[in-house]
Amino acid sequence: MTSVTPIQFPSAGVTCRGDLYLPDTPGRAPVLVMAHGLGGTRNMRLPAYAERFVAQGYACLLFDYRHFGDSDGQPRQLLDIKKQLQDWKAAVAHARTLDQADPDRVILWGTSFSGGHVLATAADDPRLAAVISQCPFTDGLASTLATEPLVSAKLTVRALRDRLGALARAEPVMVAVAGRPGETALMTAPDAWDGYMNLAPDGAEVRNEAAARFALDIIRYYPGRKTAAIQAPVLYCVCDNDTVAPARQTLRHASRTPRHQIKHYQAGHFEIYLGEAFEQVVADQISFLKEHCPA
Repeated sequence: MTSVTPIQFPSAGVTCRGDLYLPDTPGRAPVLVMAHGLGGTRNMRLPAYAERFVAQGYACLLFDYRHFGDSDGQPRQLLDIKKQLQDWKAAVAHARTLDQADPDRVILWGTSFSGGHVLATAADDPRLAAVISQCPFTDGLASTLATEPLVSAKLTVRALRDRLGALARAEPVMVAVAGRPGETALMTAPDAWDGYMNLAPDGAEVRNEAAARFALDIIRYYPGRKTAAIQAPVLYCVCDNDTVAPARQTLRHASRTPRHQIKHYQAGHFEIYLGEAFEQVVADQISFLKEHCPA
């Protein structure tokens, strides 16, 4: 029987909120700290993974970044890389204070954009027990080049308007997180719109927008460059048909990780969350956990 309890913790003076999933087992359990990718919130398919891990005896701490979901932070929908990395460190620190969790068996689990965040976080924390990085964003230039040039140009114009407006304390200029090919959005691959929308639970509203200034920051973010400093074992779950986070660059960064395993999936960036691909990847992740951090 899985118990789910709301939790909250401070991050740079702002409250982040989430859920703590606990297994029905005695003693302190290994705990996975989990958050979503670009513009996502914790209810977008992460519970499906958490329920599988809890069934194997692991605890899971799912959280929303500041400015998103149930967490505090103004303005809303602000995608700030530095703040999100602070939130990861705050979530790990909170996990280590939990009575039900083993502070020496904390595992990071990230997907898409958070798949890069967990690499950057792990490079600074030698105490972590393991890392799972699923279809990870590792290379800002590679992901930017995967966007149509005209879309990139439109994003840049809107991002500059937003950044200049922020200096004058204006309301953010928003841009869609996911769009169809040719639309002005952060992700416009053919599978992006349907894939992103299908992550939400039935009937749940998806706030498909973010402050446009983020488009100026993504090209300067290279979490893959930090992989050589990660001491924990890392499982890379790579989608060979990834249109958002190209697999070639991910594999190059993964190969420099001292203790790495790589699993390949004939799937696109958004297919990994559902159906047969999901069943395969979650089984591989459980096997990795049992090998490196058994419950």
